[in-house]
Amino acid sequence: MTRKLLKSVFFICMTAFTAMSASIPSFAAKRAGNTDAAFTVVIDPGHGGKDPGCIGKITNEKTIVLDVARRLGNILNEETPEVKTVFTRKDDRFIPLNERSAIANRANADLFISIHVNSVDRRTRGREKINGASVYTLGLHRSDDNLAVAMRENSVIELEPDFTETYQGFDPNSSESYIIFELTQNRHMRQSIDFADAVQHELTGTAGRADKGVRQSGLLVLRTTSMPAVLIELDFICNPAAERFLASDDGRAKCARAIADAFKKYYAVNKHDDMPTQQAAVTATADAPKAETTYSVVLLSSDTRLEQGDPRLAGMPADVVALQLDGKYNYATGKFKSLKEAKKQLRRLEKSFPKAFIIKNASD
Repeated sequence: MTRKLLKSVFFICMTAFTAMSASIPSFAAKRAGNTDAAFTVVIDPGHGGKDPGCIGKITNEKTIVLDVARRLGNILNEETPEVKTVFTRKDDRFIPLNERSAIANRANADLFISIHVNSVDRRTRGREKINGASVYTLGLHRSDDNLAVAMRENSVIELEPDFTETYQGFDPNSSESYIIFELTQNRHMRQSIDFADAVQHELTGTAGRADKGVRQSGLLVLRTTSMPAVLIELDFICNPAAERFLASDDGRAKCARAIADAFKKYYAVNKHDDMPTQQAAVTATADAPKAETTYSVVLLSSDTRLEQGDPRLAGMPADVVALQLDGKYNYATGKFKSLKEAKKQLRRLEKSFPKAFIIKNASD
């Protein structure tokens, strides 16, 4: 990569990061002076209008996800009436990606759920056999498959007028542009992963989908959301059997039920949270300007303290400590003076601990 391109990408990253940081309120700020503030979930049916999304032989993505989203909203309104539901679209219309996250931010939402259907290129061998659900959180793409999903989902911005200006020069088809996600990591990574895990479990169980796993990738629709956020790929429309399932009333009902059940589990744990772990750490740092900023790598989080000999502790570095934050035990390693050092450690450990993430903390 040329020095000129590096400078350009760095400028784009810093501009986006600064804008995002200035516009993101904490959970505590939302509820300050208003203990009755409703927990708000934004439901985002992907694509719509002039953008059909992935196209199958009997239906298309925009139709499937809108129906599943409506069913999900109905379930939440009936079974968790105290929760406020907001839709990015309720009909067949085109909504730009940046407007989808803006809707969530304006609603001061606590959770963002973007619903999609997957596919692969027509030239891909065995495309009619690939199947399974996957749930994405914002992060660096860890494989070519993840990058391909990000590029396909992000390419919708090309349907928007002046998209290069709106997205500050971001090119959805250029791998270099994805460097931007190095500096705009989701501030609510733990909550996002927790909810993604719950959705993936329900889609494989309740909806009977094959397990393609929880993944991270550079998805624009998640980039500037100021709350925990996931993008759900229900299954592959290029697989005839999967498409028939997604086109059926029963299949869509099961998908909606799976996401609803995952939400109810997540909501039971998080409805009283004032602030996510990463945001709490950032706030603590801001309140203590004389403190030295350091970074740690959280290998796993648990609702309860793990006993010595627990198999989940196997393979952890000797310096791991249990930090009790937000009602969770976060098993963290290292106190790195720079984010670069922390990322090196994350990459060394992520094969053994794929859900690891970095937190920013301060020490006296």
